[in-house]
This record gives sequence, C-alpha cells and structure tokens, in this order.
Amino acid sequence: MTANLSAPNRPQIVDAFDAFRQEFDDHNDRRERLIKLSRDVTNLSKKVIFLLHRLALEAAEDDEQKGIDHAVYQSRQKLAEIGQLFEQMSIELQGENFWRYQKTVSPGLQEYIEALSFAQYLESKTLLSFQQVQDNLRSPAGVPYFPLGVPYADYLLGISDLTGELMRFAITSIGRQGMISQKSLDEAVSMCKFVRDCKSGWEPMTAYIKELKSKQDVTTSCLKKIEEGKYFGTWSCITRSL
Repeated sequence: MTANLSAPNRPQIVDAFDAFRQEFDDHNDRRERLIKLSRDVTNLSKKVIFLLHRLALEAAEDDEQKGIDHAVYQSRQKLAEIGQLFEQMSIELQGENFWRYQKTVSPGLQEYIEALSFAQYLESKTLLSFQQVQDNLRSPAGVPYFPLGVPYADYLLGISDLTGELMRFAITSIGRQGMISQKSLDEAVSMCKFVRDCKSGWEPMTAYIKELKSKQDVTTSCLKKIEEGKYFGTWSCITRSL
C-alpha cells in the first residue's frame, strides 16, 4: 500500500531534486565567476599601488609634485579600467545575491579601496571618505555597482591597509638614493601624524568589526617603523652637519 501511495508522488520528488540540483549548480557557477572577478580586481589594484610607488619616487628627484601628479593621473586611468570588472560583478549581485556573495567579493573590493585611498593621499594628503568610495563605484550612467552600496566594514578594512603603503612610501622617501633631505623628513612627520590620527579614529570600530583588530596591530607596527625612520633620518641630518 505504501508503494502504491508513493508511486504517483515520484515525478514530483524527482522534479524537486532536479530543481535543487539546478539551484546548487547556479550557486557554484556564480560563486566561481565572482571569485575570478575578485581576484582580477585584487591583482589589478596591486599593480596600481606598485605603479604609484614607482612613478611617485622616480620623478621625485627633479620635480616631486609633478611626479606625484603624473603617478596619480596614471593610477586613475587604471582604476577606471577596473570599473569594468565591478560592472560584471554587479550583474551577479542583484537582489538577495548581494549579501549571499558579499564575502566572496570582499578581498577585491578592499584592495581596490586601498589603491584608491593611496592615490588620494598622494594627491591631496587626505583620507578617502566613505561617501567618496560610494560615488566612485558607479557606472558612467551613475548606477551603483553594488545595489545596497559598499559595506562599511569593507570600506574600513580596505582603508586601514593604506597605512602599510604609507609606511613603505615614507621609508623609501627618507633614504632615497642614500640622501636624506629635510623635506622628506617633514613629509614623514606629517605622515606619522596622519597614521596616528587614523589609528585612533578607527579604534572604536574594533568592537564591531572583528577583522579590524588585527589590522590595527599592523597599523601600530607601521607607525612605529615610520617613527623610527624619521628619528634615524633626523639623526643622520644632524651628524652630517657636524
């Protein structure tokens, strides 16, 4: 009797499992596409950061501001190209898919924000704001790439990586070609204050974003290295003048 009752339901059960299989296949395919896009964004963003370091330091001997302006201009061009990848992401992140796959695209998004913030610091010595990130991640028609906007956690985690790039830039600038100038030391002092202000401003958010705690530790280490480079440079200038 059980067999007779279940027989008519068998096609419905098969159809239900087919629907589940199709849903899982769609999920895995979409996730793989987003992982690839996020990796591409990460790799291109890293190249933008390397480009900023190289160009800003190469031309610094002749005309530092001109060199930095050129570096920022080149980086803006490259960052605009990355927008095409975000546009492809946005197709996959419609509706509830945004939160379902948000962690999948976070690494690329954070790296992009780091590159964008580094370009802005070199250009204006200011911190990239949350609203500026939202405005930047839009299509040429003004449509946001992320339907619900860039998550604040991704913004904060991306922007906190800026301190590592500032540390590298400061140390390289101080000892460029073995020459330590007063100007490079003044920039290191300014950068030191900037990083210190960032660290204190981000500290209250560690209670809400667990990954931020480890990044704050890295920021502390970067701040220490900038300060040590500044002190070493100052001492070198003093001893050289004796």
